[in-house]
Amino acid sequence: MDVGPETYTVPGSIIPRKVAYILSKRLLLVSALLPSNKQRSHLVHSLVSHYKLLSSQGNTEDAVVQVVEPTPTSDKELAAYHDRAYLEFILDEKNMTASSEDDPRYAEFGLEDDCPTFTGLPEYVRLVAGASLTAARLLIQKKADITICWDGGRHHAHKSHASGFCYVADCVLAILALKHTPTPSQRRPRILYLDLDLHFSDGVSQAFAASTRGSSSPQVLTISIHHSGPGFFPASPLAELPDPASPSYDPYTISIPLARGASNATFAHIWPAVEDVVRAFGPDYAVVQCGVDGLAGDPCGVWNWSLGEAEGSLGWCVDRICNTWGCKTLLLGGGGYNSPNAARAWAYLTSIALRRPLLLDDPIPDHNTFPVYAPSFTLDVPSGMMQDLNTAEYLQLITKTLRTVLNSIHSDV
Repeated sequence: MDVGPETYTVPGSIIPRKVAYILSKRLLLVSALLPSNKQRSHLVHSLVSHYKLLSSQGNTEDAVVQVVEPTPTSDKELAAYHDRAYLEFILDEKNMTASSEDDPRYAEFGLEDDCPTFTGLPEYVRLVAGASLTAARLLIQKKADITICWDGGRHHAHKSHASGFCYVADCVLAILALKHTPTPSQRRPRILYLDLDLHFSDGVSQAFAASTRGSSSPQVLTISIHHSGPGFFPASPLAELPDPASPSYDPYTISIPLARGASNATFAHIWPAVEDVVRAFGPDYAVVQCGVDGLAGDPCGVWNWSLGEAEGSLGWCVDRICNTWGCKTLLLGGGGYNSPNAARAWAYLTSIALRRPLLLDDPIPDHNTFPVYAPSFTLDVPSGMMQDLNTAEYLQLITKTLRTVLNSIHSDV
């Protein structure tokens, strides 16, 4: 019988945690070109740096950090998942400035509406995919225990088309790389993909849903906690709560849709059941998409999640992942359309990964983007006054469904 890691909780050790932060000047510049998040990358990395989280002077006996430049992906690496016709088109710079009116391939490849072409897109695709693959390989090579790639997390990209501001399936490529890692017991490694973005992880969930059906020992478990509702992007049958009575039921493709106003209390209620499922699966690696468009104050205006230390907050959840789950972890970015709040959130999560969490009332350091953090000029992203429409009955249904999933996974491992 295959079993997961022997420990679920991080054992005490005098060996400091190794954290790798993926960043280069070129990655920052091309990520800042993304039409949906112009200049967000600059805000994020600048704030992280000015909190001195990347400085070797801040290394402690608990954790050390290294900044690692990403290696751009090759055509072969991208083709491990993406369709070649799509790659040939999107990696050709001349297609980025040509007119799309008379060429049906722009629509075929999703390069319109929310995914317009832009100068620099080919380099963006190679570097963002390369950043997430670099992060994954550092885990594989045991050069890091936690890797952080805030420019990654493009979870809507599909095999042969762009979607939802996402042009390259870096999450999928990273998971595929991790799947081929040897383990001490010679069994195939298990990878958990957990998505905390407001939007359903359709690209990633669809990529691995088919591979789990009929497998005697699935390697990948996807869990997406997201909002779902009529007309809300993306529309997908996989976005609904699993129905164990359905012929298409797949316990390794889990969706947890939440209603408007999802708050710390909502996450605190469902999180123990999520962790029970994770524990039963026993992952060797966790790939966590930390989209922050569910935080209060995001222009999406759907959830009322806070960054802070309270049980069920984003920071609390990521602290649980990094500091109690006991598996190698890759933290990715994702959605987040209030760029100063995205910078706040990812700086705070970086500090959690380093086991030296910043204080939420810490003032924003004085630097060249300081004015955008008005009016509070502090790190915290507090919840607002939105009503949480996730009823006790619905949250109980989620917990009950996850218990059924838990039993299905127990019968497989």
